[in-house]
Amino acid sequence: MPKSETTDFPRHLIFAGALVSGVLLALALHMLGMRFGLDLGGLWRSDLAEFMPARAALAWWLVATAGFAGGYFTATLMDHAVAGQIPPRMRQFLIAIGVLVLAAAGQAASAPSTGPTTAGVVSGLATLLLGAAMAFCGAYFALRRA
Repeated sequence: MPKSETTDFPRHLIFAGALVSGVLLALALHMLGMRFGLDLGGLWRSDLAEFMPARAALAWWLVATAGFAGGYFTATLMDHAVAGQIPPRMRQFLIAIGVLVLAAAGQAASAPSTGPTTAGVVSGLATLLLGAAMAFCGAYFALRRA
């Protein structure tokens, strides 16, 4: 019985692609969340009477979950794609979903900013770092399991 041929693809390229995908998804959901009032910078505001605003906590969890899930699922999908296990319809569906999420994030980012510039920069950097850390964890667990 002939053995099926598998293509050797460097794991670090799958890891890098998953990391970039997770960060982009985290940034996209951060921008969409800002549109709905979920601001990461709410934790650093001193004018609020509450200790920790629920909207800020929800924004942190949303970004962290998006980064982890983006890294995990992208690494898993890329690993299966290298082995030829993803049907073309599923690949087209995933590409369409990715384009829609990034287009919505671009539309949300083009809106005028309501917050101060410094707070926007700090929350953007926090989103980038949190998304990168969580995408790293997600990709690591996906590739470790595979």
